[in-house]
Amino acid sequence: MTEYKDYRKPYPLGAHLTGNGICFSFSSAKNSCGVIIYDRKTGKEIRKEPFTQEEKIGKIYCKYLEGLDAKEISYLFYEEEKLIPDYHARAFAEKAVFGKKRGMKEFRAIIPDNRYDWQDDRRPILKMQDSLCYCMHVRGFSIHPSSRVVHRGCFSGIIEKIPYLKEIGVTTLELQPAYEFTEISAAWESEKEEYVGAPSYILQEDNTVNEQKLNYWGYKSAFYYAPKSAYSYRDDVVSEFKDLVRELHRNGMELIMQFYFPENVKKLEIPEILRFWVMEYHVDGFHLMGTGIPIDMIATDDMLSDTKLWYDSFAIDSIYGKDEIPAYRNLAFYRDDYLYTMRRFLKGDEGMQESVLYQMRHIPEKSGRVHYITNYNGFTLMDLVSYDHKHNEANGEGNRDGCDYNFSWNCGEEGTSRKAKVKALRFRQVKNAICMLLFTQSMPLIFMGDEFGNSQKGNNNPYCQDNTIAWLDWNNQKKNEELLSFWKQLTAFRREHPILHAENELRLMDYIGCGYPDLSYHGKSAWRPQTEHYSRTVGVMLCGKYVKGERAEEDDFLYIAINMHWEKHELALPKLPKGMNWKQIITTVDENQEKQNDESEQNQESPMCELKPRSISVYISTQSSVKNRKNRKDTVNRKKKDE
Repeated sequence: MTEYKDYRKPYPLGAHLTGNGICFSFSSAKNSCGVIIYDRKTGKEIRKEPFTQEEKIGKIYCKYLEGLDAKEISYLFYEEEKLIPDYHARAFAEKAVFGKKRGMKEFRAIIPDNRYDWQDDRRPILKMQDSLCYCMHVRGFSIHPSSRVVHRGCFSGIIEKIPYLKEIGVTTLELQPAYEFTEISAAWESEKEEYVGAPSYILQEDNTVNEQKLNYWGYKSAFYYAPKSAYSYRDDVVSEFKDLVRELHRNGMELIMQFYFPENVKKLEIPEILRFWVMEYHVDGFHLMGTGIPIDMIATDDMLSDTKLWYDSFAIDSIYGKDEIPAYRNLAFYRDDYLYTMRRFLKGDEGMQESVLYQMRHIPEKSGRVHYITNYNGFTLMDLVSYDHKHNEANGEGNRDGCDYNFSWNCGEEGTSRKAKVKALRFRQVKNAICMLLFTQSMPLIFMGDEFGNSQKGNNNPYCQDNTIAWLDWNNQKKNEELLSFWKQLTAFRREHPILHAENELRLMDYIGCGYPDLSYHGKSAWRPQTEHYSRTVGVMLCGKYVKGERAEEDDFLYIAINMHWEKHELALPKLPKGMNWKQIITTVDENQEKQNDESEQNQESPMCELKPRSISVYISTQSSVKNRKNRKDTVNRKKKDE
C-alpha cells in the first residue's frame, strides 16, 4: 500500500522546503493568482504556476512543487497581471544598494540556506538593571570614513566595533529597523503608507506623493522576516547578521531589534514574526513600536518569556496576576517621561526636583524600565546643550517637521561656538546629564555618539538624511576626549557599585536595622532636603549595606550632590559610621577630571560640600586616615612577627 503524504502546508506563509520539494503559500482574495519561478543567476523565467481553487484553504493558496533546486531559483507571486513580492520572504536574490530605488526584479525572493555554525551560541539573558543600552542606526554607526572600519555601514562594521562598545560599558545594542524595507517608495507600495516620526514627508503641499524622499530610518511596513541586505557587506546577509549576533553573545552582549508595525500588519502575525527572529537569529529582544500591537498576547507567550520585550505600556496586573512575580523580568516600559523631566531639570526649570528624585529611584515592581535623556528621534546630547530650537531645514519641509518642544538650552549661543566660557558650560551640562542618566536606577540608554559629543547640527528629525548630518562622526572621539573619558569613568563606577543598579526600588527606609535607610535626601542640613518649588539642589545618599551584588564585601556609602541652579550652594554631608569620612571622587566642574579630583577626605567636623553652579559632585565613604595608618602599622608588625 502506497503511503500518502500531503506536503501542502499553508504555514509558514511564503516558501519553505518540505518533503522533496518546495511549498509556496500565498494569501490572496483574487481567483487568478500563482507563483513565477526564475533562474536565480540569469533572472530568466523558468515556469509560471497558477494556484487552483483545490489548493485554497480560506484565503491561503498552497502549492507543492517538486523538481526545483532551492539554491538555483528565485520567485515572485502574482495576482492577475500584477506581480507581488513575497512579504514573508527570508531573503532576496539581489543585494540592495542603500538609497537606490528598486523595482520588482530586485525583490525576487529566495530560500536561504539555513545551515549555520552557531558554535554553541547561548543568549546571555542579562538582568536589565545590570545592563547599559546603546541605540544605533546600523548604517549611520560606521559609514563615516572616520569610523576606520573595513565593513563600513554594515553588520560586520558593528562586529569590528565590539571592543570599543565593551570599553565604554555597553552590554546591549538596540538597532533601528534592520529588517528589509525600501528607502525610496516603490511603485507597488501604498501611496498612503504610514511613516512614524515624519508624518508629513511622503506628501508634498499639493498632496502629491514625493517618491524620491529618502526613508533613512525605516519606520514603515516592511519585509519582516528578512535582514536588510543593504546593511550586509557580503552577499549572504543571513549569515552576516547571524555572525553579528553570535559575536555579541560571545562577548556577553545582547541584541535588541526595533520593530515598527503599522495598522495594516495583521495582529496575529506579529507574535509569529518575533518567534521567528528568536529561533532563526537568536536575537535577545524587541522594542515594539506602532499602534494596535497585541501586547498582552506577546507578553504572555511562553516562548518569549526570557526574551526582552520593550513597549510604551503594559497592563502588568492582567499579564501576571495580582500576586504573581515573574521569575525573569523580561518586560520593560520604554517611553519619554524620564526624558522630559530630566531635560527640564538640566536646563534649570523650577518645580522639577520632586519628579526628578522619583524618576531616579523608580523601578516597576514586576518589570523593567528603559530610561534615556536622548534617543534617535530628537536632539543628540551635545545638540541638547547647543541649540534652543530645531534646525531641520535640510529635510526640505520648511523646518515644520520634528518636535517643537525639546526642553533644550544653548548655554548662551545658538549652534557651534568658539567662546571658551560657552564651550566649558556645555561640557559641564553634558557631564551633568551623564551623571543623572547613570545614577538613575533601572536600565540607562544612550544614542550612538552621545558618549563623545556627536552633533547632528541641530537637526532633531534626520529621518531622510543619509549624510554627515545623521552619520556618526568618529573624529569627535579625539575632539571631545574629555567627555569620552568621563563617560568611561562613570560607567565603570556604576558597574562597580551595585547600589546604583538595585534589583528593586529603594524604599527610603532602614529595614535592616543598620542605622541608615537605603536611600535618603539632604539639604543645607543633613536629612532635611529643600522641597520648595524653586529648589534645584539636593543631596542623595545611598547606603551600600543594602546591596552586595558580586562584591566580596558590602557596597560603600555614596553621596550625590546635585545643583542645577545658576548659583553656588552648600549641602550637608550626613555623618557616617565611626571611623569613616567622605571623599570626593567625581565632579562635573573641571575639564581635566584626573587632576581635579579632590583626594582629601571631608572631615566630619565640617560636614559640608560646596557646589559650583550647574554641577554634580560624588562622594564615597572611606576609612579615616587615623584608622588607615593604624591598619598599615598592624600589617607591618604582623610581617615583622612572621619574619
